[in-house]
Amino acid sequence: MEKERIDKRLLLGVIIVLTGLALLAKNFGFLNYELQHYIFRWEVILITLGLIFVVNRSDRTTGIVLLFIGGAFYLNDVWDLNINFWQLFLPALLILAGIMIIFRDRINAPWGKTVFTDDENHIDETAVFGGGDRIVRSQSFKGGKVTAVFGGLNYDMLKAKLQPGQNAIDVFCLFGGMKLVVPDDWNIKIRVTSIFGGFSDKRHFASPEKPLNPDTQLFITGFAMFGGGEIASYMD
Repeated sequence: MEKERIDKRLLLGVIIVLTGLALLAKNFGFLNYELQHYIFRWEVILITLGLIFVVNRSDRTTGIVLLFIGGAFYLNDVWDLNINFWQLFLPALLILAGIMIIFRDRINAPWGKTVFTDDENHIDETAVFGGGDRIVRSQSFKGGKVTAVFGGLNYDMLKAKLQPGQNAIDVFCLFGGMKLVVPDDWNIKIRVTSIFGGFSDKRHFASPEKPLNPDTQLFITGFAMFGGGEIASYMD
């Protein structure tokens, strides 16, 4: 984890230095107008961020989406393809989402490794044009993955306990969402990248005498577009 943070800082530092050199060259007239037209564009920012996510393996799903959006706008505008982008956007987005769902284990797992789990201490569920309510009573919950496409899933975990250490639920929400109902003292960190969506912690902590459990953590990671989710401490 520490090495990953160092690598990310190194890559970000290199990109900032290169950006500064490009601006310096532009200001002193070393870059002609044509090169400036290709380099200084907002789409390049999305492509660069996508490459950072993919190379550092921190969130490849987010990286692929940023590369797709930035690359599509870049090609359509710079190469003057005369294509109505918005007619292609939704179909292309659905195709991309399908590809990411199919290869999700390989995209998000460490390179060269694919991890499969099938026990009561994990959740692994997909909701497409549907969903439902689930009750999780595991006394050593480790996490899992949830996919919601035009659907939704609700998980009641009030009687569950986290396994000591770090645990994670990887979510993918496209025009869909999920809700986790958990005890107040669960130590949860949200690391979900959202585009036209969101993922929020809406728990109401009962009292300051009930602090978060420092021995266990649950990370909510993944991607949400036109959808998202929430964490609550009570059922509606």
